[in-house]
Amino acid sequence: MRERILDRVRQALRDRPREPHRGELSTAVPDAPPPVEHFAECFRAAGGEVHRFADADGARRWLHAFAARFESVSHGTGVPAILAVPAPAAPPREAALGVSVARAAAAQSGSLVLSSRDGRRTQLLPPVHVVLVDAGTVAATLGEALAACRDDGGAALALHSGPSKSADIGQVMVTGVHGPGRVVAVLLDEWPGP
Repeated sequence: MRERILDRVRQALRDRPREPHRGELSTAVPDAPPPVEHFAECFRAAGGEVHRFADADGARRWLHAFAARFESVSHGTGVPAILAVPAPAAPPREAALGVSVARAAAAQSGSLVLSSRDGRRTQLLPPVHVVLVDAGTVAATLGEALAACRDDGGAALALHSGPSKSADIGQVMVTGVHGPGRVVAVLLDEWPGP
């Protein structure tokens, strides 16, 4: 069975033209806006939401107002105490809202870099996911964002570029199938610390 499948793959690839290597991952985009603005633009274009605050107090006020409509919350392990949402805690599979922290972000692709250390279930299972982002960790390129996580990335890193989307059945776009249907990036210019 295995050989039949591999033979079909080889046959399909036999006449396919070879693609040249596209170069380094960290190639900068010429004339791109500053990284934080470029990230917000690309993340919104992918269906995500972005809110930016000067400090933790502004972000906390917004978070508390936003979270008031949710019955329960699951926090990632890296969420600073000042930014914890005062809603009843629930396991990620039951929580209406997940709140976690990005390890970094990439402006070029509008991607959040999330570490498994913060809790993959909180990042994937609640239908709404708020991701706290230190604006100082927004890199211009994906290569730079990943390089920043090299020494302390956890067992796995995941790239989230807006809400979960899939169009693999009938080429109809559906959100929220393999993860949250709504993802909100909250950028803080001044990170509160641990």
